[in-house]
Amino acid sequence: MRHPRPRTHRIRAAALLLTALLSAGGLAAPATAAPPAAPAEGLALTPPMGFNNWNSTHCRAEFNEDMVKGIADLFVTEGLKDAGYQYVNLDDCWALPQRNADGQLVPDPARFPHGISAVADYVHAKGLKLGIYTSAGTKTCDGAGFPGALGHEESDARQFADWGVDYLKYDNCNNQGVDARQRYRTMRDALRATGRPIVYSICEWGENKPWEWASDVGQLWRTTGDISDNWGSMLSLLKQNLPLAPYAGPGHWNDPDMLEVGNGGMTDTEYRSHFSLWAVMAAPLLIGTDLRTASPATLDILGNKEVIAVDQDPLGRQGTVVSSAGGRWVVAKEMADGSRAVALFNESGTAQRVATSAAAVGLPRAPGYTQRDLWQHRDANTAGTIAATVPAHGTVLLRVSADGHWAEHPPAVELGLDEAPFIERDTPAMLTGTVTDLGRTPAREVSAALTGPDGWTVRALSPATAANLPNGASLRTRWRVTAPPGTPVGSYAFSLRVRHRSPAGERVTSELPVTASVVVPPPSGTSYLSDAPWLSAVSGWGPVERDTSNGEEAAGDGSPLTIGSTVYAKGLGVHAASEVVYYAGRRCAKVTAEVGVDDEKGAKGSVAFEIWADGVKAASTGVLTNADPARPLTAEVTGAQVVRLVVTDGGDGIDSDHADWADARLSC
Repeated sequence: MRHPRPRTHRIRAAALLLTALLSAGGLAAPATAAPPAAPAEGLALTPPMGFNNWNSTHCRAEFNEDMVKGIADLFVTEGLKDAGYQYVNLDDCWALPQRNADGQLVPDPARFPHGISAVADYVHAKGLKLGIYTSAGTKTCDGAGFPGALGHEESDARQFADWGVDYLKYDNCNNQGVDARQRYRTMRDALRATGRPIVYSICEWGENKPWEWASDVGQLWRTTGDISDNWGSMLSLLKQNLPLAPYAGPGHWNDPDMLEVGNGGMTDTEYRSHFSLWAVMAAPLLIGTDLRTASPATLDILGNKEVIAVDQDPLGRQGTVVSSAGGRWVVAKEMADGSRAVALFNESGTAQRVATSAAAVGLPRAPGYTQRDLWQHRDANTAGTIAATVPAHGTVLLRVSADGHWAEHPPAVELGLDEAPFIERDTPAMLTGTVTDLGRTPAREVSAALTGPDGWTVRALSPATAANLPNGASLRTRWRVTAPPGTPVGSYAFSLRVRHRSPAGERVTSELPVTASVVVPPPSGTSYLSDAPWLSAVSGWGPVERDTSNGEEAAGDGSPLTIGSTVYAKGLGVHAASEVVYYAGRRCAKVTAEVGVDDEKGAKGSVAFEIWADGVKAASTGVLTNADPARPLTAEVTGAQVVRLVVTDGGDGIDSDHADWADARLSC
């Protein structure tokens, strides 16, 4: 739920188990926790799948009976029911602000003129289930103040059961300081007393570590604050939920909040990552977009049955972090058939190679392995290396098995570029494309082609074909790329396309989308980064601001950069999690800044600052809070092509994490 206070206060800080780190920089799950047994009710033996209106409608008028029925209709006609989605859930604002004279909840007659029971009947007639919402407090979370269930648990649970409700989301607002375990157990007992099987979703934002106590209370529990439809929010929730894998299993799931896929705040690449990572974490999959206006791309993401099968695997394991160095994440999930779902996730703003091995993800030693790409829907064989060049903010999701049938598939080939594709304006660039055979069998009759936008010239300067590539061998082709004179600075789409034959003669085509950036060299001397063009900029809430603080959601709504009462005229204002990427062109030596939490949120906020030179962390601060004065930060970046300014959430969620890169300068 969205809570009735300023937006950055809505993301509640979860008390998370983030103290253990993988040596590679990843988040390690607690070693002592064991998955509790599934509760006796037998509910939610796989993560719940369905729809919730909140992320797309909030409390606006379009949330009503017609919308709910329309979603149920689309579940059937668009194949989502067949894909596994079954719950159509109402969120806040379905009731009148006051109970009736008998103390009962009253559905809003304007939104639900036929009542909740009639809506439940309609949904049930489609072979689906209905969910509803209230709060474990005196009022719900919306500012209008709808009645909560605190003190009314038995009567409210009975109403829900009588209406035919199958799922209850129980929020945490206006809880009057009553102990969370007591509040949530009271509703558990009330639901059980009705005799109706109702999935119980505990939404107390992870404040009291429900993963440690709620396995006999509900079937799922929020581990985080609310999600927002932006990259920084999704990334923060991912990192909070990943370490909690030991607590998930059939009938008891970690819930990093609902899906934002299709709501417009992220790219389709980012939404595929969102969906892939929620699936590999065995998270509930609750659609948060209005399906009545969903694009074909959105429906394609939400309806991918192979990705859904990863989420719904009956073994019920949550994926664990294998590695995460330099923003190159490998998350692996054990599957009931012995295979592993492997997410190769690139957190960074530039394409990166992400790699692991069959042994590292827990597969047994074998002569070869079958690797299925769950987005490309294609099988290949691999000798054991699992790798791909992953676009910025992208995820390659694979299912890898030692199944003995690997030889039936063509060899996996990895496509990549030796260097990031930056083209200085009006200057030809040299790019080296690579094709590497990862398979146990050879790739034959290999040919590569690099194509660019209309008007660009792309010429191979070395061979682009190979008769035979055995395992581990690569074809490397040098390409000269020339943009038309006067091409504007910006991003341009290229494609590296490779064709090869398997030993059985099967013709296979692989393609690597490439984003090339036309850039200008950084100026000589020392200059302010707030005056320089960036390659990309991502902020956890609102845009990155030049020479002002983050402010709130709108562009240009910040204030003068202020850390510890000191005001700075120049710099960048961001909100964790954030990343601002600059082209340094191997010409620069140093980045300097005064960094800290901006004063605009009072005593709130905790962040950590990092400066990266290509894939190497060149400087960092550790966690800073508003109580800390500005901290000088200097990074040596000599020889780096790309410099990244990164702010993380300090490990406690992104509530009020307004961060300033004051006086940030680049010396070249």
